[in-house]
Amino acid sequence: MSKQLVHVAIAILYQKDKFLMQLRDNIPNILYPGYWGLFGGHIEPGETPDIAVKREVLEEIGYNLPPMVSEFGCYADDSVVRHVFQAPLLVELNQLVLNEGWDMGLVTLEDIHQGQCYSQIAGEIRPLGPVHQRILLDFMRHKMVSG
Repeated sequence: MSKQLVHVAIAILYQKDKFLMQLRDNIPNILYPGYWGLFGGHIEPGETPDIAVKREVLEEIGYNLPPMVSEFGCYADDSVVRHVFQAPLLVELNQLVLNEGWDMGLVTLEDIHQGQCYSQIAGEIRPLGPVHQRILLDFMRHKMVSG
């Protein structure tokens, strides 16, 4: 019997050449505990990915995604299907309220290439979730190609 795939909707939120990421809670029973990842979450039954990403981002950081949100791609592995959206972050970091996760921050291109970023709250360098790092590297390549 095949395992039911989990569908999630996540957002690449960018501001100039930085990307907003969430430092996931450091609790063992979640995927990638203590890793940096993109904001988003599970798609509820009957919900479309584009509705889910708007709801999740609003729940997690109090940010209403702008109308220019668009689908970037879909990344599936043996347990999760990630529906990835992109949108500009049109507010300052201090206007966001972190309701879920350990920390949040604007991650630089260098951080993404190195696969790690410093967290003020954790007081240490924490790794990027490998799949989230790959998505951001793909996004940056796509941006350079499409200008």
